[in-house]
Amino acid sequence: MSLDTAPRLDADALLDDPQTRIVVCCGAGGVGKTTTAAALGVRAAERGRRVVVLTIDPAKRLAQSMGIDALDNSPRQVEGIEGPGELYAMMLDMKRTFDEIVEAHAEGDRARAILENPFYQSLSAGFAGTQEYMAMEKLGQLRARDSWDLIIVDTPPSRSALDFLDAPKRLGSFLDGRFIRLLTAPAKAGGRAGMKFLNVGMSMMTGTLGKLLGASLLRDVQTFVAAMDTLFGGFRTRAEATYRLLQAPGTAFLVVATPERDALREAAYFVERLEADRMPLAGLVLNRVHESGAAQLSAERALAAAETLDERGVDDAGSGAKSAGAAGTDTASTGGTDTADTTGGTGGTDSTGTEGAAALLRLHAERMQVLAHERRTRDRFAALHPEVPVTQVTALPGDVHDLAGLRDVAELLTAQEAPGA
Repeated sequence: MSLDTAPRLDADALLDDPQTRIVVCCGAGGVGKTTTAAALGVRAAERGRRVVVLTIDPAKRLAQSMGIDALDNSPRQVEGIEGPGELYAMMLDMKRTFDEIVEAHAEGDRARAILENPFYQSLSAGFAGTQEYMAMEKLGQLRARDSWDLIIVDTPPSRSALDFLDAPKRLGSFLDGRFIRLLTAPAKAGGRAGMKFLNVGMSMMTGTLGKLLGASLLRDVQTFVAAMDTLFGGFRTRAEATYRLLQAPGTAFLVVATPERDALREAAYFVERLEADRMPLAGLVLNRVHESGAAQLSAERALAAAETLDERGVDDAGSGAKSAGAAGTDTASTGGTDTADTTGGTGGTDSTGTEGAAALLRLHAERMQVLAHERRTRDRFAALHPEVPVTQVTALPGDVHDLAGLRDVAELLTAQEAPGA
């Protein structure tokens, strides 16, 4: 099966459906997820939706393209939307979101103790999986507020797109895991006998850990665990609630990829994972697809024509040299008439034009080879997943830096042509 026969993704129908409340743009890093999410946000707002785009990309280009100086952890309205809807944008502040969770679920003194704890500060700023978990926490907060009828999420960049689904559970497992339970055991033990027994075991364990981790770090961890004890169950509960939200009918996943082998392999893995986790897949956005206005001229024919022009140029150069020699002889015999200048000038112009045409033909051949490679890669994905709807976005000549550019991307995303046409 080729991409030509794959079902077409109708992005406008997806955005217009009032039952669609969450769109998650996911895929490998560097495939254009952020731009895709922003373009969909502009499109939906200008068609009447009240939209918020949650981005994880720290680059300033998205804020600038939306006419905003900077994005932060609070939604900011985007000016210049040409339509009945509204568009807001925000960028996830991982640590601030973690702080908000603590402030919302712990009393004043306990919240302050957690926020000031050195181990917590390290955990909230850079623990593996924290960014992905906090993105889902923020998604849950936005959905609970019900201030927007459409939330578009740009998932975090990572080495593997699957990290986005795995990280919330991974962080929840850590905070609710065996190591944490061991550290909280003394605080939960009842009775003097139980405390005495546990203290003996804990003193042995903490002595070993103190040597491995350092006494200061271990003390910070134990203080953090004691303060966070009542919140640990909440992390697991919210992770489960987020998964249910992602599985709900009002959620739609868009897998974003480029027509490159590694990106589409990652997309295929993600499609399979979404199916296994029973999460609703809307389709594939194939970004940065190359096209040619002279596709009827194959790479082979273009190269053959270039070689013909090269041979003709050599022959013309030889003829030009002979003509110049003959003209020089005539000039000498006639006492310096400038006939040679006229003949030589014409031959040089023809040679330059031939070389330029040959170079252009070779560039075209290279472009057609790129197109052929992309088509093979796209068709391979379509053969593996013939049921996945696809829309293609033609590669643009430059970066997107304003709302007009985002509208251009949205027009390509929602074009009515069938994939591969």
